[in-house]
Amino acid sequence: MRRAYPHPIHDPDSKLKALISTDTSTWPDTLATTSSTALFSSLGSTRADSGSLELQRKIDVDLNVAVARAAKESGVKTYVLISSIGASSASRFPYIQMKGELEDAVIALGFEKTVILRPGLIVGGREKTRMMEQPLHHIANLLGAVSGGMLKNSWAQDADVIARAAIRAGMEDAVWDGKGTESNGKKFWAMSQADIVALGKEP
Repeated sequence: MRRAYPHPIHDPDSKLKALISTDTSTWPDTLATTSSTALFSSLGSTRADSGSLELQRKIDVDLNVAVARAAKESGVKTYVLISSIGASSASRFPYIQMKGELEDAVIALGFEKTVILRPGLIVGGREKTRMMEQPLHHIANLLGAVSGGMLKNSWAQDADVIARAAIRAGMEDAVWDGKGTESNGKKFWAMSQADIVALGKEP
């Protein structure tokens, strides 16, 4: 069953301020006017939705980097990115290569804390699922139901689990004990699927 969360626009008690624009070219400038200390990005598209690999790159890499750069310039200290398992700029597979190029670019920006989550197949409540992935979603959910997650977690993670792991890694310093690397005062943590599952489990 999909959970319902109050939207900040409709929740009078929310401390979140929604900045909404359908013109993606305005996003970096809009972000530069905020006073946030952390940025969480799960921004991405598909070749089918974008229309071509070149247009997908403009979103998955170019727009992401522009937003991250604006965040860094505005004083954001922590950057959290939902990437993908196997991400590598040296990959021959375009999607994996784009994810790797994005990772390289945001790491080079030098946030005080950079968290990169590399989940496998993302399952759970999603607005849209790639057609080729639908059978795998059914298999993952079935295996998760009959095994308590044991047969699923090594290759597929629920969106809720990924979200909890991202928030904890980005906001709780204590979870960094013995994790990640540090260089010149900058922290970097590339989270594996096992890391995501361990940190994102229900409290």
